[in-house]
Amino acid sequence: MSSAADARRGDLRSYALVTGAYWADTITDGAIRTLVLFYFFERGYSPFEVASLFLFYEIFGIVTNLVGGWLAARLGLKATLVMGLAVQVVALGMLTVPAGWLVVPYVMAAQALSGIAKDLTKMSSKSAVKLVVPADAPAVLFRWVAILTGSKNALKGVGFFLGGLLLTVVGFRASLLLLAALTALLVIVMFMRGELGRADSKARFAQMFSNSRAVNLLSAARLFLFASRDVWFVVGLPVFLETRLGWSFWQAGAFLALWVIGYGGVQAAAPRLLGRRAQPDGRKATWLAVALAAAPAAIAIALQGSADPTFVVIVGLAAFGVIFALNSSVHSYLILSYAERGRAAMNVGFYYMANAGGRLAGTVLSGALYEWRGLTACLWASVAFVAAAALLSLLLPKAEPSTRALAHAAEH
Repeated sequence: MSSAADARRGDLRSYALVTGAYWADTITDGAIRTLVLFYFFERGYSPFEVASLFLFYEIFGIVTNLVGGWLAARLGLKATLVMGLAVQVVALGMLTVPAGWLVVPYVMAAQALSGIAKDLTKMSSKSAVKLVVPADAPAVLFRWVAILTGSKNALKGVGFFLGGLLLTVVGFRASLLLLAALTALLVIVMFMRGELGRADSKARFAQMFSNSRAVNLLSAARLFLFASRDVWFVVGLPVFLETRLGWSFWQAGAFLALWVIGYGGVQAAAPRLLGRRAQPDGRKATWLAVALAAAPAAIAIALQGSADPTFVVIVGLAAFGVIFALNSSVHSYLILSYAERGRAAMNVGFYYMANAGGRLAGTVLSGALYEWRGLTACLWASVAFVAAAALLSLLLPKAEPSTRALAHAAEH
């Protein structure tokens, strides 16, 4: 009993360090995105060219989540976390070169490494939740997932603000050096005790592709959900704020930061806001997606009319953020509920591979559609993506997954 208790305490300590490192890397990742976006737009890059800078970031996010889940199963979550932090330091260092070197292919390569780093740390921390929460405690699982996901997004908002502020105060290169120093300090996690889960040297890469219908459907819904956000949030909205509304870099960065912080707060409070009587299921995900589609549609209609664009964007984005945060929290809970305990890293990696695919599609289309028809085109694309997520959510199991799993175990 004592050895089991000691092992659990070691897992919890390791999980706390994993989460702390993930939070710090999240701040860094948000700051890098704001720095790159505004720095290169200021240098005369078109919205589509700015979007292309993040192309490899999203593409390698797909690859990283797929391969990273397998590596985590074979090597342990500690190993994938340390790998992610080390890669982030390299990515930051690559962007500190003289300005003449910062051509599109080079920046795309640096962003690819940054995407790999972010997804390795995210996958490690999200998978760890499944290992430290008791299997028969779905309410605890939902609460822990909501807190982790919400705090991560709040800190990403801090990163957005930090990036805009640093760019204004100390410039592009000095900002990157400061962020690299912050990330390098996180090597302390290499000294933590415990491995947080067992490494399985026999884990096969083919096992990464889920044979669970629920995981596959949820992953597809996740792809469209995140495409619906990034298709207007990544490039279209920041450029609209800077060019159409005349906001400065730090003002736009602060606004996006406040939105993401508020979005994270809603995610953390999701168990309370959605009610504690029953855990979320496919029906909850469906209704939230249907409600979400109304927000970008209303913003697009208002912008095409005579309404004040500043008021429309602020109010509309707030409504979109609240509903999107709740929908995302439900998804984050469902994937851990559907995941097999012994293959949590693989199931989560597959799911976040789809998540990265949605971000990739949204990022590319955000720049292309904004350049073609402005922010309203991005918003109508968002409506279409949310509708697809709602249709897929209709096919998800209607009963709470953890309850079904317990009933199945009792029968067998």
